[in-house]
Amino acid sequence: MSKLVRAISENGGVVVSILDSTEVVAQMEAFHHPSAVVSAALGRLLTGALLMAATLKSEEDSLTLRLKGDGPAGLLLAVADGRGNAKGYVEQPCVELPVRADGKLDVGGAVGHTGILSVVKDIGLKEPYIGQVPLVSGEIAEDLTSYYATSEQIPTVCALGVLVERDLTIKRAGGYLLQLLPGASEEEISLIETNVGRMQSMTELLEQGHTVYEIIDMLLSGFNPNVLDETAVQYHCDCSRKRVEQIYRSLGQKELRQIASEQETVELKCQFCNKAYTFKTADFVKPDPAQQ
Repeated sequence: MSKLVRAISENGGVVVSILDSTEVVAQMEAFHHPSAVVSAALGRLLTGALLMAATLKSEEDSLTLRLKGDGPAGLLLAVADGRGNAKGYVEQPCVELPVRADGKLDVGGAVGHTGILSVVKDIGLKEPYIGQVPLVSGEIAEDLTSYYATSEQIPTVCALGVLVERDLTIKRAGGYLLQLLPGASEEEISLIETNVGRMQSMTELLEQGHTVYEIIDMLLSGFNPNVLDETAVQYHCDCSRKRVEQIYRSLGQKELRQIASEQETVELKCQFCNKAYTFKTADFVKPDPAQQ
């Protein structure tokens, strides 16, 4: 099981959350069988959701990233909770696009360059917190950085990456969020800019065998970082027959009667893990008062 690690500079001015999410993204690929570019897009979004959820106060809290761009992949969802569980969904998993001029997967082209990123935090209040920002590039990391700058006014550096093999399996995936806390000095900001400017991509560093602890030392070189906490993370879908049944019942009696008149059973699949649940349609139909 992967671990998400958070570290803070010695004087408390800079905090980093970092994750080797290879196992999480590989499990996502096994459930959804997306094309390479969609694996990269949804894998980045899942990694970002886990990094952002690391700041949730309670294990019961959850965070949802909803990305709706004008690209062919359609809607992307990533949900993470305070326990380190994450799950994801993409509307169109099999998008094929040429690679970019630099040879990298065209995630922005699959997601789209125009659209909305929504961040929904369910933290036990009557209504969830919802923040929305326009997409900057569709490349995910830049869009999350824009969210923090616009909605939470937190200076943030976000890096996300997914390396996909030719057979579409996931070779490497990971990312980090580096944030400046109130009171960071100009010297600290300058040093962070220098450190980040020297960094290779997250997938390159993981490919070279660097651990997340070594990458923390690179990012916070000169800051004498200390580890705050470590959280085990995994791709985990909490769907159940009861939950899917409730969703089916919510269609309303008119539509449930129509379905029952056309078929004896209905098979419903969870959008996050593709597990199938079969129900007898007649079990959900109440007597029609108009015919009594």
